[in-house]
Amino acid sequence: MSAASRGLVARLRLLSSGPRLAFPLHRNFSAEPIVDAGEYDLGGGDGRVIEAKPGVMRPNSRRTGAIAVKCGMTALWDKWGARIPITVLWLDDNTVSQVKTVEKEGIFALQIGAGQKKEKHLTKPEVGHFRAQGVPLKRKLKEFPVTEDALLPVGTSITVRHFVPGQYVDVTGITRGKGFQGGMKRWGFAGMPASHGASLSHRSIGSTGQRDAPGKVFKGKKMPGRMGGKQCTVKNVWVYKIDPARNLMWVKGQVPGAEGNFVFIKDAVYKKPDIFLLPFPTHFAPEAIHSLKFINHEGFLLVTHQQLDSRQLGIFLGQSCTITTKLPILLFPTVLL
Repeated sequence: MSAASRGLVARLRLLSSGPRLAFPLHRNFSAEPIVDAGEYDLGGGDGRVIEAKPGVMRPNSRRTGAIAVKCGMTALWDKWGARIPITVLWLDDNTVSQVKTVEKEGIFALQIGAGQKKEKHLTKPEVGHFRAQGVPLKRKLKEFPVTEDALLPVGTSITVRHFVPGQYVDVTGITRGKGFQGGMKRWGFAGMPASHGASLSHRSIGSTGQRDAPGKVFKGKKMPGRMGGKQCTVKNVWVYKIDPARNLMWVKGQVPGAEGNFVFIKDAVYKKPDIFLLPFPTHFAPEAIHSLKFINHEGFLLVTHQQLDSRQLGIFLGQSCTITTKLPILLFPTVLL
């Protein structure tokens, strides 16, 4: 690991250890746009008007994902005393850096940029791309396919409130490189006998084929080779808790990658969350709830009756209920750090 990576991991550990840093890593690496304000298009470049406002999510709607930094792993205990392995993810300044439409690029997609980077560490085409879009210089870019109703204008921030505690997400990352490994470690082979005639081949993979028919080793045969260092997606990862103040997310279990690596988070494909529970197309935080620090799957949430309907309240409380329009404020239990 390089010195820069070790420094990043150290700062992330300090960030996740306690409430000492309210706003991590103050940086201001900006790129001034080279287009005039009158020429700047917030849409996909085809004259489409894209507004940053809450919408109505449909069953076939597809939201954008987010880019996070893996801070490391820890453990938490629930109210029953069960130990839960937790991975801490940090959404580092996610911003929409480009909008793609069917008319121009042939697909509805959003390019998300995360982190910040100095101009001297970027190529001229990369700097020109950010300047043309009028967004700060980003360290990592990722394109997420979306539906037309989930498009967001360039410059929209994607925070940890884009996800909801209790939902399932798919996390994609690059696994740790293990180097050249044998068949037992790489594929889980049983190996050869430890005694009774076996000599110098206890960890051998054994036979690799047949006799003279077909007389070859088939392609794709599991054999020793380089292990790890490949893209891997862990599906149906449970969001345990989020911290809007520091833009941190706690997920249950492990995700691929080493500390300090980027991972990509999106809504789970197989365990779809309730469409009435997710903010769509993303979360636009009202000023009334900015003081909330922690929201978890058991915790308290302060909302007005216009922001939450009876179906959502039933999801949070785990039971059916109704809301009267005369009730101005609903108070859910919350756990603050």
